[in-house]
Amino acid sequence: MSIEFKILKKSKKSRARLGILKTEHGIIETPSLVPVATQATLKALTSEEALETKSQILIANTFHLHLKPGEKIVKAAGGLHKFMNWSGPLMTDSGGFQVFSLGFGKDFQVGKILKYFPGSKKEVIMPKANPKSLKITPDGVRFKSFLGGHELFIGPRESIKIQEALGADIIFTFDECTAPLVSFKYAKEAIERTHRWAKICLETRKTRQALFGIVQGSRFKSLREESAKFINSLDFDGFGIGGDLGSTKEQMNKILDWVLPHLDEQKPRHLLGIGRLEDLKNNVQNGMDLFDCTAPTQYGRHGVAFTSFGKLNLRQTKFLKDKKPLDSKCHCSVCQTYKRNYLAHLIRAGEITGLRMLSFHNLHFFNTIVENLRKEIKRENI
Repeated sequence: MSIEFKILKKSKKSRARLGILKTEHGIIETPSLVPVATQATLKALTSEEALETKSQILIANTFHLHLKPGEKIVKAAGGLHKFMNWSGPLMTDSGGFQVFSLGFGKDFQVGKILKYFPGSKKEVIMPKANPKSLKITPDGVRFKSFLGGHELFIGPRESIKIQEALGADIIFTFDECTAPLVSFKYAKEAIERTHRWAKICLETRKTRQALFGIVQGSRFKSLREESAKFINSLDFDGFGIGGDLGSTKEQMNKILDWVLPHLDEQKPRHLLGIGRLEDLKNNVQNGMDLFDCTAPTQYGRHGVAFTSFGKLNLRQTKFLKDKKPLDSKCHCSVCQTYKRNYLAHLIRAGEITGLRMLSFHNLHFFNTIVENLRKEIKRENI
């Protein structure tokens, strides 16, 4: 096994826990945010800057890197770490999220938690259904490349081989990430596929990379429990909790209540795709060790800064006369050096520098919150 996980402290008030996750490329203090480096970069930031934002581990996207530049090029460059000049730990997802995002998620314009997205709340995805843009088969998924329109196939074997070539410390099983509009019967079919693929992923793996199995089952208690028990019964190094997570955050918490008792608590848990600002404390109290999210850099690229005083939209004219630091309580280099008026000017002028600065600050802000949550666990406050 290429990782070691040790729980240092458990909260008496919640499921929160402090841990140390050792990898061949360094140690991660958990719980930890995992910033998303989709195409082997945090958008708008260098790897050196990512380190300055207190990022401990990054997650890159298997599907996108398979399309460009291709895993053979990354492997020839010495693997992802050397390719992107990142010396710390790395994860790659499996491509399973794209089964959702380019499939039913795209068809119905929904996300992993239905509350945030428009559209019907009815169960409209029935057994044997297939999305418009891809085909889910017993062996894997036939995608259409958004680069040239050609067909490409990714199944559990293909996903593992791609991830092995990329060379991250932690990799995930290929799964079907379901949409929140699935019927019970469809969700049942989907976890059967996911479980079959999970076993194939284990059989296919030839490297020392840590492999995390993913629990699915949508919003259905019996399926979530079945999936947790099955994934836990296999020889995985850790767990991902994926798929759609209900219609509200309250329902997501219920889903985690169903799942966690059936997972070996001595192994790390990763909550896939849930890490907005309002999620951070909730994730930690729910006992998550790792969680990824695109929000810090995504909002930064849209001119929005997260601060101790709330979200600031730097596109607003009023900030052009504001001489205060972006956040007087923040110790990042942007807040220590630049004022809101200049940042607002850069954003309104469409200057890339402004987007870079806000992305940097936001990521530092999120990582600092999680760092403080670790301190709160130590002090037995959460």
